[in-house]
Amino acid sequence: MPKKLVIKVTAGADAPERCSQAFTVAAVAVASGVDVSLWLTGESSWFALPGRAAEFELPHAAPLPDLIDSVLAGGSLTLCTQCAARRDITETDVIEGVRIAGAQVFVQETMADGTQALVY
Repeated sequence: MPKKLVIKVTAGADAPERCSQAFTVAAVAVASGVDVSLWLTGESSWFALPGRAAEFELPHAAPLPDLIDSVLAGGSLTLCTQCAARRDITETDVIEGVRIAGAQVFVQETMADGTQALVY
């Protein structure tokens, strides 16, 4: 049975290395044929908005917009419902392909057989 990888990224520009690691692992997993679900929570929530990822810079790291495109091309990208609400982000605000879902969906995904979860 193929494994699924669920990654929750809580860091944004406040912890750039941790943030970049999460997106990099997600993109590499997608490129390797792994079923990936990347969750944006906390400060990473801002990267669900158009143009915000382009503002992120980290030396010697792949550009965040490219990593997001890779994840969207072969996996799923979800913005936490509560995190979106706290930032006044709605479904009409996010980049195409991003869904907004809550803890129930996260728990459901992480508890499925054959699933590995990582939190950054």
